[in-house]
Amino acid sequence: MAAKKYLTPEQLLGFENYKYSAQDTSPLSNYVMHPFWNTVVKICPRWIAPNVLTFVGFLFTVANFVLLTIYDYSYYASSKEPPGDKYPPIPSWVWLVCAFNHFMAHTLDGIDGKQARRTGTSGPLGELFDHGLDSWTTFFIPSCIWSVFGRVDYSITPLRFYFVLWNVIVCFYMSHWEKYLTKILFLPWGYDLSQIIIFVIYLVTGLFGQHIWKFELVNGLSSGVMFEVMMYAGSLGTSLPMSFWNIYKSYKDKTGKMLGFWEAMRPLFTPLVFFALGTAWVYQSGSDIINKDPRLYLFTIGTIFANINCRLIVSQMSNTQCELMNWLMFPLALCLVIVVVFPSLEMATLLFMSGVATIAHIHYGVYVVRQMCEHFHIMCFSIKDRAD
Repeated sequence: MAAKKYLTPEQLLGFENYKYSAQDTSPLSNYVMHPFWNTVVKICPRWIAPNVLTFVGFLFTVANFVLLTIYDYSYYASSKEPPGDKYPPIPSWVWLVCAFNHFMAHTLDGIDGKQARRTGTSGPLGELFDHGLDSWTTFFIPSCIWSVFGRVDYSITPLRFYFVLWNVIVCFYMSHWEKYLTKILFLPWGYDLSQIIIFVIYLVTGLFGQHIWKFELVNGLSSGVMFEVMMYAGSLGTSLPMSFWNIYKSYKDKTGKMLGFWEAMRPLFTPLVFFALGTAWVYQSGSDIINKDPRLYLFTIGTIFANINCRLIVSQMSNTQCELMNWLMFPLALCLVIVVVFPSLEMATLLFMSGVATIAHIHYGVYVVRQMCEHFHIMCFSIKDRAD
């Protein structure tokens, strides 16, 4: 049975000519993280494929999400005020496991590329595999850390977290839009710092309990609000301005793709439609879906985003035109109509959309990888060491 062909011949040819180009000027990355990863990767057996490291790292993050889904499905377990007082607190060992998993995920994500260079197996599949999984991780990490603060006392509401999540995924998307235009991936300074902070938060919570975050610095600025402010400051204050500056510089110095205005803006059309549809659902919801089931709704948003971002990465790496509209926008728009016209079907509609998005995204990822493996005559999870 022939594999599904998501990649066009033009895209496959573009992958053949692709050369990785990135800039990482972060002092933390260059003077702390990379020296640490350079040491760690030497422990890794040379026969382990870089994609195995990438995938296992991703599974550590998913494991955190599954674990916290079991112990804190509705994000009430860290809250003492009603109705949070009716939910048992998350056991300390769960937070310590989350700290370990997060550390392992960050470490494996840091050494996969080094393992590829060490074994002489670097190629476009590795980068696509890595950044494609990162697209989904962009949802999993924030959705897990929110459990530390909960949704009631000293924290933020599901609606506010919805916009925090959008802030994170837009920031991630913009870095790949930036590369789509400049041909260079400018790694943000805040990424490694944020990963270390999240690890410390998990560790502190496991050692001292969730109550340690129940404090207020000044009137209205609680620990949860401080977390919210930091998330916005990291993107609006640093990442997004730097992306716009790098794009401006590429046009000024004529070092980028030099696309016309409408072609440059093309990758932004689907995210704008997606944000409009997703937010309209939140505000038109008859059952207040963002408060009724924030975990499932946010998971649906994160999964659809991952698919949109993966398709941008494919276009960017293959140097082909980005698609104007992701097809998942059509069932999402249909869901919005159903929610407005038949409010009693909202939960069933959300389950349907979540299932469609998950199956579609996994199918896309699996068959894109299969197609690239077939084209380049390689295996995804096994390698031949070509360093010599």
